[in-house]
Amino acid sequence: MHCLFGLVLGQKDLSRAGDLFSLDDSEIEGCLSEALEQIKVISSSPDYQTNDNDQAVVEICITRITTAIRETESIEKHGKALIALWESCLEYNLKPSGKDEDTPHAKIASDIMSCILQNYNRPPIMALAVPVAVKFLQRGNKELCRNMSSYLSLAAISKVDLLAEHTGTIVKSVLQGSLSIERLCC
Repeated sequence: MHCLFGLVLGQKDLSRAGDLFSLDDSEIEGCLSEALEQIKVISSSPDYQTNDNDQAVVEICITRITTAIRETESIEKHGKALIALWESCLEYNLKPSGKDEDTPHAKIASDIMSCILQNYNRPPIMALAVPVAVKFLQRGNKELCRNMSSYLSLAAISKVDLLAEHTGTIVKSVLQGSLSIERLCC
């Protein structure tokens, strides 16, 4: 792993996290999967939900990683690690708190979702992503569901058979009130 990523993630050093943006994308591209695995470890820790420092470090690192993946067009190389972190968010509460603020894992899921699903025209990535994406439809976060429905609509246009096996989950989501997903059924 790049030494700066190692420092920021290993020590959860928020004061150095911004320095990640001074690195060239090509300089860090080789270590992005490893950094994503380290983020998964941090976000799975028992105190992550209440640790503002760790949450801020994770948010900054995810932003840096997703930017580098987009710029270097390396989604195929890092897609599995990105999707594994995304899927790990399903283990946690994703419903907004009473003040309409996303939970820490909902923030991670949202940040990662766009990076993955903007690649709707890449069938190998969609084959990995769609089964995870549909799981988010019934997790009680309306904003995630609305955004997910937009991306899944694009995936359906590109490769409808990827969604075919998930029709039951999609219909159930519509029946439970996720009207934004109904465009997939039309």
